[in-house]
Amino acid sequence: MYYVPGIIAFGLIAAAFSNLTLTVVRNRESGIYKRRRATPLPASAVIAARALVAVLTALAITAVLLGIGWAAYGANIPGRTAPAFILDIIVGAAAFCCLGFAVASLIRNVDAAQPVIQAIVLPLGFISGIFIATSELPSWLADIGKVFPVEPLAAALLAAYNPHTTGSGLRWGDLAVLAAWGAAGLIIAVRRFSWLPRGG
Repeated sequence: MYYVPGIIAFGLIAAAFSNLTLTVVRNRESGIYKRRRATPLPASAVIAARALVAVLTALAITAVLLGIGWAAYGANIPGRTAPAFILDIIVGAAAFCCLGFAVASLIRNVDAAQPVIQAIVLPLGFISGIFIATSELPSWLADIGKVFPVEPLAAALLAAYNPHTTGSGLRWGDLAVLAAWGAAGLIIAVRRFSWLPRGG
């Protein structure tokens, strides 16, 4: 039961951050965004459309993983915490979309994109309770993980998925951390968005 929400968090990050970052860098460097610049389409519309695709992909991945968790392990979301779970998915996907655009703006070429993405996602996954329970990590390492957005997402999903959770399952503190990271990513993304290849 513990690993299902962790895998869902990892799938969400793969769709809303990893795939989005790689796609944005590839589109920019291949000249797709340069050609779109000739149209009246604003950067905000490009960002919103790509983010919407990533959010819908994350929701589809979540649905598939929930089905596998139910079929293979008999695990499911309690009805009382299902709204919290859906809210966690939406806020998490939106935040990681914004962060994906922000990181894409810092990557200068397609060849560097995948190594940079993996260098961010894999270490954070290990210290944020996705692959290893945070209770099994040294306390200082777990504390570092709490600063970044992966741990709040994993913790919020676990709370909503856990049948022993009382109340609504909403973890407002974790959602606030995700929203703050998303807002920071959005500011960077909007300011640094480039229509032109950087060719570095």
